[in-house]
Amino acid sequence: MSARVHLDTDIGEGFGVWGNSDEAELMDLVSAANIACGFHAGDPDILRRTTALAAERGVSIGAQVSYRDLVGFGRRFIDVARPTLVNDIVYQIGALQAFARIAGTEVTYVKAHGALYNVAADNVEQAAAIVEAVEIVDPALPLLCQYGTEVWNRAVERGITPIAEVFVDRGYTSQGRLVSRQHPDALLTDVEAAARRAVSMVTGREVTSVDGERAQVAPPEAAALALCVHSDTPGAAGMARATGAALLENGFRLEPIGRTR
Repeated sequence: MSARVHLDTDIGEGFGVWGNSDEAELMDLVSAANIACGFHAGDPDILRRTTALAAERGVSIGAQVSYRDLVGFGRRFIDVARPTLVNDIVYQIGALQAFARIAGTEVTYVKAHGALYNVAADNVEQAAAIVEAVEIVDPALPLLCQYGTEVWNRAVERGITPIAEVFVDRGYTSQGRLVSRQHPDALLTDVEAAARRAVSMVTGREVTSVDGERAQVAPPEAAALALCVHSDTPGAAGMARATGAALLENGFRLEPIGRTR
């Protein structure tokens, strides 16, 4: 079956004078922007600027939520109690909602970042915290996550719509999870190869792991898939451009991510 295809990027990931101050080129190429909400990156100026960029282009806005970890860019595990993690995520979504409203748009989905994304794939309590926070704020917000994870399963149980997210620029394990960023094949740098693999993931719902095995990344019946290009990947704009072009050539139209009701 055909599926809605979203090309998304983790963006707005600076703080103060650090980070990319001009993300317009990348924003021109994607249909969904996962905007950092201040806990791993992003400050009020960046949130204001990035939500405006997205609104001007009709790009959907997603809350990219994280552990409270500016120093580690949200890539370190933090053993947060579930009630506190729920409140941290609610706080982040709310901050982005305010700036989205100023820009004349709205937050239409949620995605975890970094260590929280990876840990919650297997950690039942942290997965439940992410889903609970979305349910509290707005149960019509879809949740970007990897297929078959605890986050995915919990979302389905609670009536939250999960959207299978696959990664254009990252290496995979044989279990369909992302390899550690310390792995020599953690990042794909060949733009054309990454674009071809992206199309293959959409059409076949599988990916070849770094060990050469096939791993499922989305259910056959998935109505939507999100393909992520990280803004801090070298050559991110070129990779997003090549991926978008390859998808269009194969009959897929890039769409924003909307609320489910």
